[in-house]
Amino acid sequence: MAVPEFRNEPLTDFSQPAAHQAMTEALAQVRAQFGRHYPLWIGGRAVDTPERIVSYNPGRKTEVVGTVARATREHAEQALAAAWEAFGPWSRLPASARAAVLFRAAAIMRRRKLELAAWEVYEAGKTWPEADADVAEAIDFLEYYGRQALRLAEPQPVTPLAGEFNETFYIPLGAGLVIPPWNFPLAILTGTTVGPVVAGNTVILKPASNTPVIGAKFMEIMIEAGIPAGVINFLPGPGPEVGDYLVAHPRTRFVNFTGSMEVGLRIYEQAARRQPGQIWLKRVVAEMGGKDAIVVDESADLEEAANGIVVSAFGFQGQKCSACSRAIVVDGVYDEVLQRVVEKTRQLRVGQADDPATQVGPVIDQAAFQKIMRYIEIGRGEGRLVAGGQGDDREGYFIQPTVFADVDGRATIAQEEIFGPVVAFIRARDFDHALALANDTMYG
Repeated sequence: MAVPEFRNEPLTDFSQPAAHQAMTEALAQVRAQFGRHYPLWIGGRAVDTPERIVSYNPGRKTEVVGTVARATREHAEQALAAAWEAFGPWSRLPASARAAVLFRAAAIMRRRKLELAAWEVYEAGKTWPEADADVAEAIDFLEYYGRQALRLAEPQPVTPLAGEFNETFYIPLGAGLVIPPWNFPLAILTGTTVGPVVAGNTVILKPASNTPVIGAKFMEIMIEAGIPAGVINFLPGPGPEVGDYLVAHPRTRFVNFTGSMEVGLRIYEQAARRQPGQIWLKRVVAEMGGKDAIVVDESADLEEAANGIVVSAFGFQGQKCSACSRAIVVDGVYDEVLQRVVEKTRQLRVGQADDPATQVGPVIDQAAFQKIMRYIEIGRGEGRLVAGGQGDDREGYFIQPTVFADVDGRATIAQEEIFGPVVAFIRARDFDHALALANDTMYG
């Protein structure tokens, strides 16, 4: 199967009038679909339930984006059975056939790119550029993993031994569980799902409860792309009831998780316990947050450094494991970098994500808002508040981009993942000291 060389999906330039107008129309198209209901998908069948998960717009917290069916443990059993039933025929297909499904899905996603971005604006509170980039990354995952499957299906190198014929090849594991996060509701959901699938596995996809409608849109795309029944089973539901049950289930072969450290560690512990009837060791792939830093020394372009800190700390409201939550600056340029960052931070426009002028939208929900505001209160006692610090949850969950100066490297706000628009400035003696500070967290 000949495919072109992989290239990243281009980002949309919304400064172009045609692109700006197309996004405006996509937002209107999506808003007209608010309140629709989406079912579970188990074994290729749409399944509805009496209980529902309601998805709200975090910028207008009473506005319902849509509802999805809420799965129970009974549905989890059905989904696991459907995944194992589909595993045999799917795993025996040539890699080229499985990759073709991903390439078709990428083409569909590309055609629906701005519509999908609009769903992210409303359901996740992403600004136009953030939402567009998330959809582009989802397309990249489909294209890249499809190509990787083709590469891994080729004969693999082995060390020859006289008198023997040896070969190495990869085989899929079986039926697994995928638990993606809400902060990259299409990109990480797509990548963590189609990676195992294109390798010949089947999965139960449990989307984040804050962004289940985007998950339902992904499922629509995969069905349109020709994914066979039971290969992906769409199962929104509460973590304690559905997620924990499937993590511990003896027939779950692997778990693919992205989320908080606390939940990831619990999954790792649960999956490590061998259950009655379990005939394998479960594999767990867990990505569990971070406390990222930008280090600046005297050799840096200070304007570029300040721009980088602001974009990284406050893009998508700092709700990324990759966000700059610590700015570690050597003493000789500390004051100047801090001043530039404060000036740029105060110029950021906070507002509704569907407004193209907005640079900082809402955080995801009330729990996140309260958690971030608690950290800001802690920060007032651990550093010098030089920008932001205010929150407003009357209409939606809005927090001003916040900068604390003169924070000790061992302070709470310098050690714990805040997952919000808060950055701690830490002064370093020199570059070696800055590196030591950067590495001085449990996140590495």
